[in-house]
Amino acid sequence: MPHRPDDLGVAVIGTGRMGADHVRRVQETVSGARVTAVVDVDRERAEAVASRAGGCAVHTDPAAAMASPDVDAVIVASPGPAHEAALMAAFDHGLPVLCEKPLTPDPAAALRVVEAECALGRRRVQVGFMRRYDREYRELKALLETGRLGRPLLLHNRHRNVASPPGWTSAMLVEDSVAHEMDVTRWLLGHEITSVTVLTPAPSGDAPDGLRDPQFVVFETDGGAVVDVEIFVNCGFGYQVQAEVVCERGTARVGDAHALVTQTAGHWGGTVAQDYLERFADAYDREVQAWVDATRRDQVTGPSAWDGYAVAAVSAAGVRALEKGGRVPVHLAEPPALYAKGLSCGSDPASPA
Repeated sequence: MPHRPDDLGVAVIGTGRMGADHVRRVQETVSGARVTAVVDVDRERAEAVASRAGGCAVHTDPAAAMASPDVDAVIVASPGPAHEAALMAAFDHGLPVLCEKPLTPDPAAALRVVEAECALGRRRVQVGFMRRYDREYRELKALLETGRLGRPLLLHNRHRNVASPPGWTSAMLVEDSVAHEMDVTRWLLGHEITSVTVLTPAPSGDAPDGLRDPQFVVFETDGGAVVDVEIFVNCGFGYQVQAEVVCERGTARVGDAHALVTQTAGHWGGTVAQDYLERFADAYDREVQAWVDATRRDQVTGPSAWDGYAVAAVSAAGVRALEKGGRVPVHLAEPPALYAKGLSCGSDPASPA
């Protein structure tokens, strides 16, 4: 995509699969922005990504990239444990951030980020819960907000991956995969999650040794709804994300992938997406475009740092439930004043310019 001198200069921190895809997206798909720096502790990998982005600057230190006059905003796509330091550096440089989930891996660190953002007096962070930008999920959200189906009673979710990455742990199914359903629950229903229970059947024979896969996760909410999530990261056949809301006067479902279906030689069928970048390609495009557009207006919209903190708190409860068994309550701090009452879950607030 052609770039202009007044385009937003973006530094992408982390050049693994997600970061490299964001570099491609900003350079080729999104309007109003260009990649001016990439950052990775693996300089060789960063240089390879930079070469595909027109030879932008390469750094191994996020703070050094943020100090550049060519950098107006930051995408954080590094591993979760590195997010807190990168976010704090962005705050020090007054830069808006699109931070891939998790905001941070643990609620204490996430709350520190929230408090640091609050000290600035305005939002600086949008968290990358991209399902909020998916067309089907947005249609479902809009339908629920009409009230035509009545009060949501149950939310069923299925989240399946072809195979788990090397080194994947049982806890990561909760904190890295089911984290998306935690945010979807809060956003779709407008409820906070109050407790988590995790049940584990006998592991699949295709799961790596020691991995408790699949898992069945149950949330209870402060609005009286019950939510379940089947997470199965070694299903073998494709990447599937589905959700069905059961309300007082009807149900609504997304994720059935009603695309091309063929019928030939006594068989019928279609295709199943193989990973999240394929299934949610349009959602990622919409997410980053919305972030760029808002940043150019000197605003921050979309999932907030508070949303990231809330998911971190639910994830921590989920990991305890997995490890110790039983129903584990979720403990949330009080939302700071920056996150006004009614904006702590279920909405996409915008900051004033």
